[in-house]
Amino acid sequence: MPTDRKLKEVDELRELLESSTAIVTADHSGVSVSDMTSLRRSLREQGVKFRVVKNRLTQRAAEAAGMPDVMEVVQGPTAIAFGFADPVVPAKALTEFLNNSKIGLKIRGGLLGSRALSIGEVEELSALPSKDQLISKLLGQMQAPITGLAIVLNGPVAALTRVLQRHVDAQAAGGGAEQAEA
Repeated sequence: MPTDRKLKEVDELRELLESSTAIVTADHSGVSVSDMTSLRRSLREQGVKFRVVKNRLTQRAAEAAGMPDVMEVVQGPTAIAFGFADPVVPAKALTEFLNNSKIGLKIRGGLLGSRALSIGEVEELSALPSKDQLISKLLGQMQAPITGLAIVLNGPVAALTRVLQRHVDAQAAGGGAEQAEA
């Protein structure tokens, strides 16, 4: 018979799975408590929740959430990083922390939406720019033709303005010399 604590944990895991846009799983065996604490702190600053989970409870939560693909990336001692807004953030945050700290955590895979990701796909995901950066690039690409058109259309007017200004300058210089002779 399941205990109330286990039922509550399954319910919390189900909610995390349902509300996350992406998850990354890792093998946490051999990681010290201080390393795990600094990892959690680093991930929390980026809006990522990090939990060490029991596989059987995770399986029940995945079944309740209708996400059976979760179990493809959960084996052995498992910790899960849950991302909520930008799907790139958990992969990028975890990979950057592991590269900078050299702790013994090993990425096992991930889940993007309902699709299981291999270790290589998680690494590719972590190399992508964030959602905000991608939107900025897209807007810049969309704005470039309009900016180019405005510059081209403004060219003749700017050239006419320069010619007229030179004419005015020449008149002022020539007019000043005629007044000095008189």
